[in-house]
Amino acid sequence: MAGLIIKPRSRIFHGHEWVYSSEIQKTFGNPEPGDLVTLKDFKDRPLGVAIYNPGSQIVARRISRRKQKLDKEFFMRRLGQAIDYRESLGIDSDLRRLVWSESDGLPGIIVDQYGHHLVLQTTTLAMDQRKELIASCLVQILAPKSITLRNDSSMRRPEGLEDEIRMIYGAQPDPFTVKHHDSVFEIDPANGQKTGLYLDIMDSYQRVAHLAPGKKVLDVFCNQGGFSLACALAGADSVRAVDISADATAATARNAELTGVQVETVAANAFDFLRKDEETYDLIILDPPSFTRNKKTLKDAMRGYKEIHLRALGMLNQSGILATFCCSHHATRELFLDSVKSAAVDGKRTLRMIDNHSQRLDHPIIATLPETEYLKGFTFQLAPNR
Repeated sequence: MAGLIIKPRSRIFHGHEWVYSSEIQKTFGNPEPGDLVTLKDFKDRPLGVAIYNPGSQIVARRISRRKQKLDKEFFMRRLGQAIDYRESLGIDSDLRRLVWSESDGLPGIIVDQYGHHLVLQTTTLAMDQRKELIASCLVQILAPKSITLRNDSSMRRPEGLEDEIRMIYGAQPDPFTVKHHDSVFEIDPANGQKTGLYLDIMDSYQRVAHLAPGKKVLDVFCNQGGFSLACALAGADSVRAVDISADATAATARNAELTGVQVETVAANAFDFLRKDEETYDLIILDPPSFTRNKKTLKDAMRGYKEIHLRALGMLNQSGILATFCCSHHATRELFLDSVKSAAVDGKRTLRMIDNHSQRLDHPIIATLPETEYLKGFTFQLAPNR
């Protein structure tokens, strides 16, 4: 098998699964893009096997420390292991992530389940070349009614892959509804946001909503209204949901109607809204999209996070609550918390942390792969002026 010799002190020797172009000492055997390659250290000792893409900055992604083949038996085994893990969590099969890339030993494969329908993404070249095989294995294991291929993720571009949305199995389903703790969401796998919903944050909806009874709530970057619906169901006095996307606010309004709750929607740029809105609130939720996809724009991103925190703190009533989230891997938990602290200092506010949030367990975190931990959040309450 063709392969790579890895330089000393590369990250793979510390438990990471990626090999960057700068970490390759030598390539042997003329591997083709998308091939499985063997990895060896500088003393010719085996390190395992990896998928290969010389056109990407991440040239190799290890899939095993032992010999493997990217055949049906491999995918049936790995997909089965991933699904068994989700079954052990007891998460509702109507709304769960079944496969999450490196976290399941399947770099570049994402599978979300909405009842009898699956959504598949392939974000690495090797897995994209084998997407039909992957889909056939999913059909054999789960017998879904449909599998929608949602290959419109920005993660595909560094791999040299074009966008593609199509049915890879079954007929395209009409929009249908799913329920999460009495909130009703309309799902349209081929045309909706991402693969349907942001499943990683759904555990936090109820954890924030239990603070909402009797409160005036502002949900900024509302997307499809997950926090808004949960707060309204919990007995909030009023809920206002803001998003720059008219499609998102329309989806929130539609989901609120399906759920049977009242939510006011506002289509507006969140930064402009937070600057101009003169009302105050008892509970403010900030759940923005990632402000940065790379380290180069991290400083700008942190300024953006600080700004929305500063604005939100100034809009809170006495003893008000701020729930804030960040989904950028590059903005670490410590950096994100620092942005809240800095805003509190500038705004002359004292904050008590009352909850700490992370991604749901169907998005597992690998201890030696920091990229698998990306979602973080905090809930704070304004302490009395001192």
